Amino acid sequence: MSEKIVIAVPKGRILSEALPLLARAGIVPEAAFGDEDSRALRFATQTPEIELIRVRAFDVATFVAHGAAQLGIVGSDVLAEFAYSELYAPVDLAIGHCRLSIAEPAEMAARDDPRGWSHVRVATKYPHVTEEHFARRGVQAECIKLNGAMELAPTLGLAPRIVDLVPRGGRSRKTASSRSSGSWMSPRGWSSTARR
Repeated sequence: MSEKIVIAVPKGRILSEALPLLARAGIVPEAAFGDEDSRALRFATQTPEIELIRVRAFDVATFVAHGAAQLGIVGSDVLAEFAYSELYAPVDLAIGHCRLSIAEPAEMAARDDPRGWSHVRVATKYPHVTEEHFARRGVQAECIKLNGAMELAPTLGLAPRIVDLVPRGGRSRKTASSRSSGSWMSPRGWSSTARR
């Protein structure tokens, strides 16, 4: 008997968009997969040779890179942040469209000009991608790694700016009203720092 193929899938929005694609490929998870109260992480599928594991998005890359899963579905943000040489993205599934954005409090933006930045301090879940972004612009980025609640960083003095993932064509959960310019976002009470 051959080993099962393990596919790592992320919890959250990408998962809900990926399930119909998996179903079209004949990969339908067992009923327990849909039970939101279940603490199970490993699931059988209708295809006996294939199992799914449901993990955090950042962990998908790690499971695949280290051989615990043979395939994974994850956003390009995760691929860019980890840059594991063992990973490659052979297929763009055209799901989970998001962008990394920077924001700062509105009162700061009123007197701020990003063209004059030489150093920034930001809170982010994506320190490597953020550092690379700013380095390409000649700006030194001091990144404080957070895994959530980015909008608290400026209000508590942790960092004056945040870099976070926001859905394209939609509003961030942090924003009831936002205006975007390119890949920059402005949560409520915040202002875009983008200048064209």
